[in-house]
Amino acid sequence: MRPFRERNPVIVGAVGLTVLVAVLLGAFQLDRIAALTGRAYAAAFHDASGLATGNEVRVAGVRVGVVTAVELARAPQPYVRVRFRVDDDGVRLGRDTGATIRIKTVLGQKYLALAPAGVGKLPERGQIPLDRTAAPFDVVQAVTGLADTLDKVDTDQLARAFTTLSETFADTPPSVSTSLTGLSRLSRTVSSRDAELRTLLSRARGVTGVLAERDEEFSKLVTDGEKLLTEVTRRRDAIHQLLVGTDQLVTQLSGLVADNRSQLQPALRKLRDVVAVLQRNRDDLEQTIRRMGPFVTAFANVVGNGRWFDSYVDGLLQPYLPAATGGR
Repeated sequence: MRPFRERNPVIVGAVGLTVLVAVLLGAFQLDRIAALTGRAYAAAFHDASGLATGNEVRVAGVRVGVVTAVELARAPQPYVRVRFRVDDDGVRLGRDTGATIRIKTVLGQKYLALAPAGVGKLPERGQIPLDRTAAPFDVVQAVTGLADTLDKVDTDQLARAFTTLSETFADTPPSVSTSLTGLSRLSRTVSSRDAELRTLLSRARGVTGVLAERDEEFSKLVTDGEKLLTEVTRRRDAIHQLLVGTDQLVTQLSGLVADNRSQLQPALRKLRDVVAVLQRNRDDLEQTIRRMGPFVTAFANVVGNGRWFDSYVDGLLQPYLPAATGGR
């Protein structure tokens, strides 16, 4: 086999460049490469509940794959088909495997949780049926829906209805009339606080909307805070020793000052006098420093060329004047 230096450098460079481009393209297409090696499955849900393509697939809290598609199926009745891929070869999904959509963050980001169960093996590209899947309760949608519903409720009319109902059942047994009276009072209280309650729910809807838009930033903030707390916990002993050492240092310095108070007090008094003298002569000191600048510059130019002085004498020789022309 001939060494590379004896080969055509053009061919070697072209082959090397081709390999480099192939490696770069492969690095940018890792997901598609994983799709060729992973196992594909599907799950049927009554409601997608905010699950989206690219969300994680987990088993017992460990990431094992990714959601590849969320689509609407129409036979025999409309439902949501979630296609996902399992990349971990060590995960075995039995025939009775279940799936649930769970909340990953407090802001509503979701992931698909698998619960392997049953004997045998779930066939590849097989689908988990509706009776073994479940979707979570979405808090953000609930708050938004409550605000929209309350906007459409006439609380004054509701209060009058409960009041009329209470008066109608006034002659009924005490337990019934008491319950209706309580409902009437509750409706009047809600009606009296109608504006405040609407404002509260409207602002809550705005806050949940902003938090949902900033889900990734909030998640990163929580993750960074967890890392910080973990690091602080890990270095708890070092921080404790630092605080103990600082306390001991303060104690020693306090004892040193107390033991040498008689010597330190005259020194500090004299230092105070020196500072007072410097303050009184501050203008003279500033003027002296300002005037020393040109002198220091000239002195540095004189002695800055080596082990000798660089200087000259002005006016030692008369300048040479050439003879005047034109009869002068």
